Amino acid sequence: MTITSLLVANRGEIAVRILRTARALGLATVAVHSDPDEHALHVRDADAAVRLPGAAPADTYLRGDLIIKAALAAGADAVHPGYGFLSENAAFAREVLAAGLTWIGPPPEAIEAMASKTRAKELMRAAGVPLLEPVDPATATAADLPLLLKAAAGGGGRGMRVVRDLDALKEALDAAAAEAASAFGDGEVFAEPYVERARHVEVQVLADTHGTVWALGTRDCSLQRRHQKVIEETPAPGLPESLRASLHEAAVAAARAVSYQGAGTVEFLVTADGRPYFLEMNTRLQVEHPVTEAVFGLDLVALQLRIAEGTALPLTPPAPTGHAVEARLYAEDPARDWRPQTGVLHTLAVPGEVRVDTGFTDGDVVGIHYDPLLAKVIAHAPTRADAVRVLAHALARARIHGLTTNRELLVRSLRHPEFTAAQLDTGFYERHLPALTEGAPDATLAALAAALAEAAPPPGAPLAARLGGWRNVRSQPQTRRYTAAGTEYEAVYHPVRHPGIRVLSATPTLVTLEVDGIRRPFHVKRHADSPDVHVDSALGAHTLTPVPRFADPQDRTEPGSLLAPMPGTVVRIAEGLAPGATVTAGQPLLWLEAMKMEHRILAPASGTLTALHAATGRQVEFGALLAVVQETATPEETHA
Repeated sequence: MTITSLLVANRGEIAVRILRTARALGLATVAVHSDPDEHALHVRDADAAVRLPGAAPADTYLRGDLIIKAALAAGADAVHPGYGFLSENAAFAREVLAAGLTWIGPPPEAIEAMASKTRAKELMRAAGVPLLEPVDPATATAADLPLLLKAAAGGGGRGMRVVRDLDALKEALDAAAAEAASAFGDGEVFAEPYVERARHVEVQVLADTHGTVWALGTRDCSLQRRHQKVIEETPAPGLPESLRASLHEAAVAAARAVSYQGAGTVEFLVTADGRPYFLEMNTRLQVEHPVTEAVFGLDLVALQLRIAEGTALPLTPPAPTGHAVEARLYAEDPARDWRPQTGVLHTLAVPGEVRVDTGFTDGDVVGIHYDPLLAKVIAHAPTRADAVRVLAHALARARIHGLTTNRELLVRSLRHPEFTAAQLDTGFYERHLPALTEGAPDATLAALAAALAEAAPPPGAPLAARLGGWRNVRSQPQTRRYTAAGTEYEAVYHPVRHPGIRVLSATPTLVTLEVDGIRRPFHVKRHADSPDVHVDSALGAHTLTPVPRFADPQDRTEPGSLLAPMPGTVVRIAEGLAPGATVTAGQPLLWLEAMKMEHRILAPASGTLTALHAATGRQVEFGALLAVVQETATPEETHA
């Protein structure tokens, strides 16, 4: 069969990435989109686009019937599911085939066999692949701790909980089941031993319809937050060749056990003493597939399409060269419980010899309905040290305006002694997150640059104007105050009164300072719909908010107010919670769902709930008043 037109049943960076290959192969392309994605990059990149009415994934990208209808209406003859959404849904794959369309993925039977992690493990046990034995939560004892609860369906870290206390087991089970049911439509959860200081290592497989199966090296994906990968690399460093070979053999055996076709990934947990255990098989393309592409010189999406057309793979894959590392750039705040961010992405520019896969361009809006992944940045170099250094440098110099991101965390992670020494395990962020997120870089120089840029006349102004402003004119000192990362900075810019600093030039977009004899350029950017000033330099990136001369009386809230930390949907309210209820500090009161993750809203203090404005199913905006807790006075305060 020959594919002529491809519908991509996905969104964001993976849809853009698939469309890129489809165009290179001369295929006509069709996108689908929800209402919030009407103007998204993947829609603009496709030859045609079909609307999926609604916003929530359940109404749009998870509606297989609407997607097949769109493919037929647009004249597509093949469907690529990307990753996430319906990519591992055997019923959807069958419906695509029944409609006379080509499915770019493994046979539905293979998806079905691996769809449930519990059933997949039974299959792998029969194939002789090493496994962690499951634990029955109903009979678990303290000797079984810690436990890892996992959703039987789906992936991406949703429906997973680590339990270290038996008293917390029931609540964790309920929460994991609720999250799994919401994300995958299947609330089945199982438990297995949680292995401390283990590595997450996986093998990319590629299989054709003629019996050839490739094992395309190993990837290390140990650096994770909330069981979701943050930094990935290939080859997995420091593995003995015997272990690498046994992982390849086990991955090929897993693929052959289900008559696999197309691209897939077999994931393993490797203990500190080098023992591998099968975790799961993802029957789709992985987010981290670009590192494998870089090292093997392949286009995995092109190979998926050719395999679907019946093309045979060579008997052996190409030889790998060098090392590749990928970092996932998220719109989130790691210092505040990885809280997702929403709003306008004013600027996204990553310099250097790196690959950037993204679904956004400058001015796009990051909304509440989908994963907060902004981009994947990939570096490929002859050695691991070179690749890590190139990637860290590119991220450090990137200009990202409009949203809080994990960029600084990524740079610090890549430069952390444990990471550079390849001492990798899944507990990295549990141990190091406070140190990796503490102490925002000093913004004194950035504030000065922002003030100078604001005072500088625009290009083409008269010479007299360009000689004034920030130069050494004896007059009343001019100051400007800004806040950055919760700290206030005052810049005295007319004349400049900062010791060791000399102004070399200043325009509204570029300020050059000499700091202790070192020349440093500062790039300054403002955006029309935001008061913030963005200053980027080799010393760091800063978002500065001008401090108004007078406080706004509207910026006051009642003590004890719980405000929505992000836009989202109220999915749960604590049982029995109502005005008049007594609550304790830190008690979960309600749960918000934003960007496919649940976030707990906790009582700020012990006291009485005097107001509850949230309701299950209600969408709330950032800063919306959810509830009010009147703090109980202490005996000392009462006596006073």
